[in-house]
Amino acid sequence: MQKRKMVITHNLDEKYVNRINELVPDWDVIVGKDRDTWENHLQDAEVVAGWKKGIGDQLFGDNAKLRWLQTWSAGVNSIPLEKFEQNDVYVTSANGVHSYPISETIFALMLGLTRKIDTYVRNQAAKTWHHSNLKLEIHGKTLGLIGVGAIGRETAKIAKAFDMTVLGVRNSGNPAENVDEMFTPEELHSILPRCDYVVVTVPLTEKTQHLFGAGEFNLMKESSFFINIGRGRIVVEEDLIAALKDNKIAGAGLDVFEQEPLPEESPLWKMEKVIITPHTAGSTEHYNKRVIEDIFIPNLKNYLKGEEPSVNLVDFSKGY
Repeated sequence: MQKRKMVITHNLDEKYVNRINELVPDWDVIVGKDRDTWENHLQDAEVVAGWKKGIGDQLFGDNAKLRWLQTWSAGVNSIPLEKFEQNDVYVTSANGVHSYPISETIFALMLGLTRKIDTYVRNQAAKTWHHSNLKLEIHGKTLGLIGVGAIGRETAKIAKAFDMTVLGVRNSGNPAENVDEMFTPEELHSILPRCDYVVVTVPLTEKTQHLFGAGEFNLMKESSFFINIGRGRIVVEEDLIAALKDNKIAGAGLDVFEQEPLPEESPLWKMEKVIITPHTAGSTEHYNKRVIEDIFIPNLKNYLKGEEPSVNLVDFSKGY
């Protein structure tokens, strides 16, 4: 009888491989980042951890055995969710792994723009000693969180250390700790004129694609800053560029873009009031530890008992 098989398309510390093997001692567990390590095992795999571009055909072949996919990313917009739904395959995401590093990046961008750290870095490179009209501070300002999941909640908690007023937008409209006022997406336009900082943390779905365009930027204060660590296509990028050029907003901190890598010809590269990071907001030394210990192993225990995974199970009707 053929053994049940699990494929993990990432390199893991031996201690995590051993913990997984202890839970599934009778399974074949294939682990490694090198495609040659796992590619020939996909069709026989019942469980796959780590989505890779181009593996869909093998996962959904005529004799495929896949029952559960654990992604290594919080976003699942690049995954053909309709195929997983049609084949009755569970999908769980890495949502929550990023709340600490991304909230740190959000504040790094907010503080960098507020205290002109980006300007001073350029001045340092040019050996220029100049005040650069520094005057803003973050304390006591109003933060608009567009998306109040794990990342939004951690960001709200940090905001309270700066005595900020926090306005949140989430689908349910339900209150959350450290959020002073909560709104639904339909009320987005009502809060934008109040915000000194607008931070986008929502996933990319049909509803959130191009959520921010010219109309939204026109509603923001000319002194406000826009931060996007969600997905690039949540924003109409040409409208953001126009808003920055026309001084509709004061600046932007951007980790995600409509096209990645960001094309060399993009005006965003040379804009003085823009800070760019290369989709690294979620990078952390603890990434694999959190995926395995907080998400994959608890889900695996449920799966082995014949139950559906309980942590970050994707709702196909919502797209996340």
